[in-house]
Amino acid sequence: MPLVSPSFSFFASSSQEAQAALVELVHLYGTAVPEEADVIVALGGDGFMLQILHQTMNSGKRVYGMNRGSVGFLMNDYRIGDLPERIAAAMENDFYPLRMTTTNADGTTSSALAINEVSLFRQSHQAAKLRVEVDGHVRLEELICDGVMVATPAGSTAYNFSAHGPILPLEAPLLALTPVSAYRPRHWRGALLPNKVAVDIHVLEADKRPVNAVADHREVKTVLHVHIAQSEEKTAIVLSDRDRSWSDRIVAEQFNN
Repeated sequence: MPLVSPSFSFFASSSQEAQAALVELVHLYGTAVPEEADVIVALGGDGFMLQILHQTMNSGKRVYGMNRGSVGFLMNDYRIGDLPERIAAAMENDFYPLRMTTTNADGTTSSALAINEVSLFRQSHQAAKLRVEVDGHVRLEELICDGVMVATPAGSTAYNFSAHGPILPLEAPLLALTPVSAYRPRHWRGALLPNKVAVDIHVLEADKRPVNAVADHREVKTVLHVHIAQSEEKTAIVLSDRDRSWSDRIVAEQFNN
């Protein structure tokens, strides 16, 4: 007879491994509706974890992930035993995401949250031409590139790292401003910014060089201006095993080849 644990609510990605884990864990521990659960348990990879964090944003729900995906940087190791004890001993990590506010070519505006990064990308064969402001001061009058992003410490090991941006310790009050294939200034590799600043990116020659903006997985087509600042209201709460904390993972990642 399964042991019922009403404090857990299990969610799984569509992968075969995650679905099999869901059946196994629900059989062992039972499950509760998300509104009544103390902890949301996410089974999958990093992409699925981001989906769950967005769904639980500002709900006060704690999220504990177990890796049933490929990379699983945001996830804990998958083990079915002693789950209540693991969660009781886990560390809480509170995250304030970035808020992206866009002004679009069709006259509309939009807003979205990003736990990992806000990115701008060229939409056509033409390189993007951008002006970058930090707290109202123009820092780059003209940046010609394939794209640019503002990444949080949590997201610094994701796309930011693939674009040769710096890995940020989780506790660092910093953001990474990282270009993608910068052509001019040719040797500009990005900047580290305090996490309290506001970054404004203006699209130059927007008709000739259209640009899209993305907050994690939400994309906005043909933007003219993007305002990026850390949100003070919305929080995601993630649990990590003490023997594999996010801080330890980020430090270890900097020494991997």
